[in-house]
Amino acid sequence: MEVSRVVSVLIPAHDEEAFLPGCVEALLASEPLAKEWQIEVLVIANGCTDDTADIARSFAKQAEAAGWAWRVLELSKGGKLGALNAGDKAAGGDIRVYIDADVTVAPSLLAKLVAALDTDQPRYASGIPQVAPAISMASRAYGQFWQTLPFVTDGVPGFGIFAVNIAGRERWKTWPDIISDDTFARLSFTPDERIRVSAGYVWPMVEGFGNLVRVRRRQNKGVEEIARLHPDLLANDDKRKIGPGGLIGRLLQDPVGFAVYAAVGIATKTPIYRSRIRWVRGR
Repeated sequence: MEVSRVVSVLIPAHDEEAFLPGCVEALLASEPLAKEWQIEVLVIANGCTDDTADIARSFAKQAEAAGWAWRVLELSKGGKLGALNAGDKAAGGDIRVYIDADVTVAPSLLAKLVAALDTDQPRYASGIPQVAPAISMASRAYGQFWQTLPFVTDGVPGFGIFAVNIAGRERWKTWPDIISDDTFARLSFTPDERIRVSAGYVWPMVEGFGNLVRVRRRQNKGVEEIARLHPDLLANDDKRKIGPGGLIGRLLQDPVGFAVYAAVGIATKTPIYRSRIRWVRGR
């Protein structure tokens, strides 16, 4: 008798009642996996003061009808890293897919991630990110420019969603208490071990210039923290620099986006946006 293999999808969610339904509906619309694979989803509602957990539970019957296992874990304390650790402890999957509650996946993404990670060798995979339509002019311009950066167009950034196989997940025991979990996971693999699959997902950009600056500061702090606490991981960074020629070309192609992106970068260094808060939602 053939033994089923399991894909565990972990969705940490803190007060995500507005975004979680779209995330889950897109996930449940995923294309079927090969017959030997089963799917379990764990929504980890952490420190919620809204209806996130109840909304997550409301999808249980739909998931069951699709043949998926569906669990909702409720943690009294908020915090993404604690949620990831609790989810990993409860999960039994040979492949782990970590997805933010505000991300919507393309129907083929889950199947492509599983196919890419179906190996005994440690592997990390993600899809092609697309920024959701923004409301504010600053976020629209920033997002349009940001999507042209080599890290986004050529790399496997994994913000919003990334996946690892069990051999890859064994690279670390528990999630460390750091700002940038996605950077930590990505840099735990060499460039040759990271796979960019040909399916996308939609990821929301924060709204407004001030929020862009605060989140950019947090991202910068996250990278600095990894450099300080896990310097060995930096050897796996393959970000390609744009260079003067690339900057001039982008300036000519998208002067507004260039100006907003540059202004956000400059503003991150000003005292007005300094904060001790390690996590910023911005929406």
